[in-house]
Amino acid sequence: MTIFTRIIKGEIPSYKVAEDDKNYAFLDINPLVKGHTLVVPKLSEPESDYLFDLADDQYASLMRFAKKVAKGLKAATGCKRVGVAVLGMEVNHVHIHLIPLNSEKDMLFSNPKLNLPAEEMAIIANSIAEAVEKN
Repeated sequence: MTIFTRIIKGEIPSYKVAEDDKNYAFLDINPLVKGHTLVVPKLSEPESDYLFDLADDQYASLMRFAKKVAKGLKAATGCKRVGVAVLGMEVNHVHIHLIPLNSEKDMLFSNPKLNLPAEEMAIIANSIAEAVEKN
């Protein structure tokens, strides 16, 4: 069982920003920028770690959900764009990075990660969650 499955099941706490019956979105604990969000499908066994191995319906559902979350993320952060990255190398569970961008440099994974206090992470998550609900 991956760490993301344990987060989805509530076994590990997260800063949830959105959820539906098939997908879950939460703040990256080591964000590149404030609001960096991970979007993951709720997978049954066996878990997939490669986006393009998802069944067509799972893939479509995940992308529609990511689009909804990205719109809320943009509204909540006021960024110019929301960048999308699918690397899948860090955790063996399909996941999409949604990253608020004000410049292309905001999406460099070689940049130092932010270490934000829990209170600030909660505030960010709540503001994104509210914006997702409105969009």
